[in-house]
Amino acid sequence: MALTASQTLASFAVNFRDRPIPDHVLTYAKYCLIDTVSAATYGAEFSWSKAVMAYAARYGVGGTSTVLGNASMRVHAPMAALANGALAHAFEMDSIREPSAGVHAGATIAPAAFAVGEECEADGLSVLKAFILGTEVASRIGVASHHSPEKIGFHAPGMTGPFGAAVAAGLLMGLDAEELTNALGLAGSLTCGLMTFSKARHGSMVKRLHPGRAAESGVLAARLADSAFEGPESILDGPFGFLDVYCRNLPQDVCSLTANLGEDWETMRTGLKRYACHANAQTATQSAYDLQRRDKFQPQEVHHITIEGNERLIGRHDNTEPLDIMQGQYSLPFCVALALYRDPNDPRSFSSESVSDPEIRALTRKVRVTTMPTKSVRHTRVTIRLLDGSVLVNDCEEYKGMPTNPVTLDDVSIKFKSLTRSLGERRSDVLLDRLITLEKQDRLPFA
Repeated sequence: MALTASQTLASFAVNFRDRPIPDHVLTYAKYCLIDTVSAATYGAEFSWSKAVMAYAARYGVGGTSTVLGNASMRVHAPMAALANGALAHAFEMDSIREPSAGVHAGATIAPAAFAVGEECEADGLSVLKAFILGTEVASRIGVASHHSPEKIGFHAPGMTGPFGAAVAAGLLMGLDAEELTNALGLAGSLTCGLMTFSKARHGSMVKRLHPGRAAESGVLAARLADSAFEGPESILDGPFGFLDVYCRNLPQDVCSLTANLGEDWETMRTGLKRYACHANAQTATQSAYDLQRRDKFQPQEVHHITIEGNERLIGRHDNTEPLDIMQGQYSLPFCVALALYRDPNDPRSFSSESVSDPEIRALTRKVRVTTMPTKSVRHTRVTIRLLDGSVLVNDCEEYKGMPTNPVTLDDVSIKFKSLTRSLGERRSDVLLDRLITLEKQDRLPFA
């Protein structure tokens, strides 16, 4: 009998646990993990993060896994995964898959790998490989689903994340292929997260919780599988499986789940964000910032702004009246307006004060989002018309940090040092050095 997709993926992951992974993939994966640690450390500063951290402390006492941003806080692995996933996604600074497939590997898979890696006293290379292999699985599921969960109102990272987190956690626990298949089967029933946060008047901070729950769910699935708890082997490609349920009005793209395993590495498609806003706002924000630097105009000189892009921007990202910072980070008009008044390279520019700033709000209302023919949801064209009649245009298909315009170690280091100021310069430098050499570390370097 032919193997199901989850059986094939589990066998692939287990086989590569002890096989070499190309050096360039290992290096880029380290960049992704460095990026995640920086985002989570910065994310620990916010009220919604503190609430999740308090929950983790209450119910995770006695564990050995670190909550990032508070190295003295150790909890049990599921609670660390929950907290670190929420912290990594706390301020829209975590990594994403490019082209978009609804995958946030940094906020869903890395926290599970970190938490279980510390619990199992795994070495740095094992954790690095677990992250890579978990990313392979989650990304392929996202690609095969054609981003369809979000089309019907589910928040995609909460849907793909548990699968990748289960693989990463399961590999570090030493699961075999059959046990890992069970973990994937269990993860499929632990997917969750609704998109209503993008339109509700209150409660948008729940978005931060979805990746944390995905990471926690992966640990749960792997640990139950380790205790002989079974999950359906047809969770991905069978009747009422993931693709069957979420790919409405689409043919099942089963081939994408397992194509070119071990040859075409999904980790290399991870995008590292430049700005503290939604991925779909990155290119427009970059364009506004670059146009102002080039043409030296003041935001008060703007008559109106047009942002053209993929149809997915309409309805989700065209909010000209954001009610809080989360909605602001999701709003193209707000992000573009902010980029003309403040430095978007500094995540501290994205704040409640910015959302309520009357000048930024007034300019936000002058921005119109419309569609243009493009398949890429990241591709935008920003047109700024000034009061004197001047027209400034920037067409941008990629932001700095996309795999097609990749970051360097210097870029990653600068972001890390900016986001980890709370640790103090010495601790930040030591942690960065240890993460840069993660594959040589006997243990994860969070202590």
